[in-house]
Amino acid sequence: FRAVIDEHGPDAVAFYISGQLTTEAYYVFNKLAKGLIGTNNVDTNSRLCMSSAVAGYKATLGADSPPGCYDDIDHAGTIFIAGSNTAYAHPILFRRIEDARKRNPDLRLVVVDPRRTDTAAEADLHLAILPGTDVALFHAMLNVMLWEELIDRDAIAAHTEGWEALRDLVRDYTPEKIAPICGVAAADIVQAARWFAAGPSLSLYCQGLNQSSCGLDKNAALINLHLATGQIGKPGAAPLSLTGQPNAMGGREVGGLANLLSAHRDLTNPEHRAEVARLWGVDAVPATPGRTAVEMFEAVKRGEIKAIWIACTNPAQSLPDQNLVHEALQAAECVVLQEAFADTETAAYADVLLPAASWGEQDGTMTNSERCIARVHAALPPPATAPPASPIVTDSAL
Repeated sequence: FRAVIDEHGPDAVAFYISGQLTTEAYYVFNKLAKGLIGTNNVDTNSRLCMSSAVAGYKATLGADSPPGCYDDIDHAGTIFIAGSNTAYAHPILFRRIEDARKRNPDLRLVVVDPRRTDTAAEADLHLAILPGTDVALFHAMLNVMLWEELIDRDAIAAHTEGWEALRDLVRDYTPEKIAPICGVAAADIVQAARWFAAGPSLSLYCQGLNQSSCGLDKNAALINLHLATGQIGKPGAAPLSLTGQPNAMGGREVGGLANLLSAHRDLTNPEHRAEVARLWGVDAVPATPGRTAVEMFEAVKRGEIKAIWIACTNPAQSLPDQNLVHEALQAAECVVLQEAFADTETAAYADVLLPAASWGEQDGTMTNSERCIARVHAALPPPATAPPASPIVTDSAL
């Protein structure tokens, strides 16, 4: 890595890390790359599942900070699940929803999903929309809220911007017009809108909204329903994205994406970059955003990135366009893989394989969907040849 940096510059190296790392390891990787090496080429498999949620929160609320918490389940009047088979993918959370419904028989469950999943089977109202029509559905719901005066005009005036433009946009999204587009009954769209506006309404959403070419639009359109009806900032009412990995949120908190800095600082803001540089004791943090996950491997294939360090993830199996990823790993001058398992698909391409402690063999913290920090304790000591991630990265910086 040192030789590549000396010959080709800091942007010729990259780090592809993971939402399974502890927050501490995430932070050290970012400090090594952005603070010491001087490249923002640090991205993560969280890009695949959470980047739309990040952009959606920033576009609508101004910060990547989910405003809800799990306690909201116990106070909600309507739980609105979109793009998530929560019963299967987040079973512990769904048990809590089931318990809340037992305590409160009036709690309504609305599920938006093209499939009749385990979650949809439990819904009071299942909106089995045609794939990709989420934005049309949400706009149609807002149209109903406008027509029936179910919006909170005081909250809109006090806390939002751009209401007039959104109002004008959704005027043509009548339930009758949108029903055939979405493949659901107009009456069901109206019912969902009324229940949502009555609240308190908690939205839970995951990869069905995030892993999409228009994921930002889907996230923003759903959050706009909360802003328009005042279903935010009170018990039982919030948009709450469900994290796809155990520490995707913690990684975002410490700048674990190519366009972020620690503590939700904005890479494009000169004052934020200067603040982080002072904290790290370096002259500057590079201003140009780094390569995102897919872009990173495209650059490796083209030879623009010569050396790549991969930690706690398996891109040769998990990234889209597998042919491109395999060709990139084959073309790289140096592939470093930090991994607890020797037989992953990516291990076959590693020039250097660093045995690393697994999650049950190290201490640290992780942050869940509701931004609650969990302390992780080692259940077993790691093998002597497999230290935790943070010391590996720290030693490499010395």
